[in-house]
Amino acid sequence: MPTKKASEKSGSVKVRLVKSLIGSGEKQIATAKALGLHKIGDETVQPNNMQTQGKIKKICHLVEVTEA
Repeated sequence: MPTKKASEKSGSVKVRLVKSLIGSGEKQIATAKALGLHKIGDETVQPNNMQTQGKIKKICHLVEVTEA
């Protein structure tokens, strides 16, 4: 039987860039680009897995995350 954490991680999340990448480090810019976020207001749907959660954690101050 899967744990509660495993069930929370399934599905997909909607990630939206709400702050500018200007002034951010190269790694943070690369992470945003890897998520498909290029300019303010860009929104993508990503799978809710450990890789995506790690990317979101790196740029959590720049993005808004909602359930898709």
